[in-house]
Amino acid sequence: MSRIELRHLRAFLSVARHLHFARAAEELDMAPPALTRHIQEAERHLGARLFHRSRSAVSLTAAGAAYLPEAAAALEHLQRGEELAALAARGEAGRIVAGYVSSAVYSGALQRSIGEFRAAWPRVEVSVTEVAMDDVGRRLESGLLDIAYVRPPLALPDSLRLSTLQRDAFVAAVPAGSAFAACETLRAADLAEASFAVPEQEFGTLELARRGRFVPRIAARPGGLLAVLACVSVNGWVGVIPDALAGCVTLPGIVYRPIAGKPITSELALVYRKHERAPAVRAFLRLVARGK
Repeated sequence: MSRIELRHLRAFLSVARHLHFARAAEELDMAPPALTRHIQEAERHLGARLFHRSRSAVSLTAAGAAYLPEAAAALEHLQRGEELAALAARGEAGRIVAGYVSSAVYSGALQRSIGEFRAAWPRVEVSVTEVAMDDVGRRLESGLLDIAYVRPPLALPDSLRLSTLQRDAFVAAVPAGSAFAACETLRAADLAEASFAVPEQEFGTLELARRGRFVPRIAARPGGLLAVLACVSVNGWVGVIPDALAGCVTLPGIVYRPIAGKPITSELALVYRKHERAPAVRAFLRLVARGK
């Protein structure tokens, strides 16, 4: 079995480059006898002579010529590995998997933070995947996700932390032909007889009903915000959604109306592991913290 070491590769490649032992030894900052020993050890491990030597010239043997490109590739690969290891240790290389709920895209928060991070750490691969909020905790704890953009409140295990990124307000998405659409602003009590399509983040709907002193009639829980809007458009129900979505999604048969009184706040937050070890993820969290 070959026991070629890095010192053997460097010695061989230097001599092959100069075809002169003294110049190769000078390049490697070592004594010529030590260089000769490295070459002899390499030849012994490989079971083949690598150089023809004479008093006047040094040349590659057939075995040396065949070995040269492989040795060069091996050294390059090792050096590349050293560089990547150093980059990864500093958080400048690696991979991050980010989960998100759809409103993180509509608000632009996902694009902004990941775009800034990619500009600062271009060697780190960042992939994104849409997730259901009730699955975020499990996927972060199991390592399937590294970070997640969510709409609190949501139950999280003690191993995770949540950091607010931005705040916006809930608005009502109502059928364009309804009496609700005729109002410039809706009071909570105005929606007491409405049927609601409730998104994953049900806080807005429940708080609206609390303020209006009624129990909401929940027609469906379609999940994602676009699915909620589809229910409003097709079925004539009402959806309580973040205004970030209202500002960028237009669907036939839907209008958006502000809710009177103190704004019902909708938060977008980042969830992450409390004791994160990956340098790249820690670098991402630092960047997000600075931008808040």
